[in-house]
Amino acid sequence: MEGTELNTNKPQEIIATPQSHSSNVDIKALNEKIQKESAFVDLLTMEMEKVIIGQKHMTESLLIGLLSNGHILLEGVPGLAKTLAITTLAKTADAAFSRVQFTPDLLPADVIGTMIYNQKQEAFSVKKGPIFANFVLADEINRAPAKVQSALLEAMQERQITIGEETFKLPEPFLVLATQNPVEQEGTYPLPEAQVDRFMLKVVLDYPKKEEEKIIIRNSINGFPTPNKVISPESIIKARAVVKEVYMDEKIEQYIVDIVDATRHPENHNLTEYKNLISFGGSPRASINLALAAKAYAFIKRRGYVIPEDVRAICHDVLRHRIGLSYEAEAENITSEEIINGILNNVEIP
Repeated sequence: MEGTELNTNKPQEIIATPQSHSSNVDIKALNEKIQKESAFVDLLTMEMEKVIIGQKHMTESLLIGLLSNGHILLEGVPGLAKTLAITTLAKTADAAFSRVQFTPDLLPADVIGTMIYNQKQEAFSVKKGPIFANFVLADEINRAPAKVQSALLEAMQERQITIGEETFKLPEPFLVLATQNPVEQEGTYPLPEAQVDRFMLKVVLDYPKKEEEKIIIRNSINGFPTPNKVISPESIIKARAVVKEVYMDEKIEQYIVDIVDATRHPENHNLTEYKNLISFGGSPRASINLALAAKAYAFIKRRGYVIPEDVRAICHDVLRHRIGLSYEAEAENITSEEIINGILNNVEIP
């Protein structure tokens, strides 16, 4: 358990002695730039919190996905404001929003669009589907068959759609928020691991606190406040470029690599007991997403550099859907959450 204690002096030491690959970084100037460029984060959060009561972790995760160009899979029982959160985010960003309710009879064309024959012109024309929006809510993604899921996930990866012989670029920014209900599994088509891996974060939602629920009741009866527009889609794209500038020391990179390596080879990190519990660990995509999400988290906290605490804060959301549990782990009711906790407690913090 010693590994859970963070030395707050360490980040300063890291910043003061940058590695050779970034010796020309002026941390002070970068910090000032990030603080200036991230001013909209507080405004955006404030507007979101007018409508979304509690669920701060979900709001933060949406911002991380938005700033690091990553898609999010939300898991929670119905009624936890998953749909409301994405519509509110779209309003605050003045962006195009669409919602697709995934059902067993849904077809790929219902998501991406199709060719329609025009009798007057005697020619086919393209009818674009709801995927052509800045924010796409794929509600209960595990309700639709594999063909539909594949069509959506291809769009997420390639950021483009082919209808007939034409290829169309999807609008920027483009964020897919998919939801799934963890309780009811009848008539569902669970996403294969390779497809789940396309999601940058998998966020698990919990019930609101009692005090928060009282405010939710009041708001739903009296009407939710209308959020104001605080940022434009163009500003989001600019902010993404700034997020990439957030300084990450080589020691933090090594920390990320060690954490992901511990999901593959736990025995190399004094976690021999996990060897038979993990069937497969995180791929390099896990390392990339952990680094990007840590930078976005530092940006949200209005800091120009990444500290170990940033990595630890987003580690569960990045890794929970990337660790394959063995039959032995399932038999013992061991979850990926417990394995991630064990890894974070054992991997040395820089």
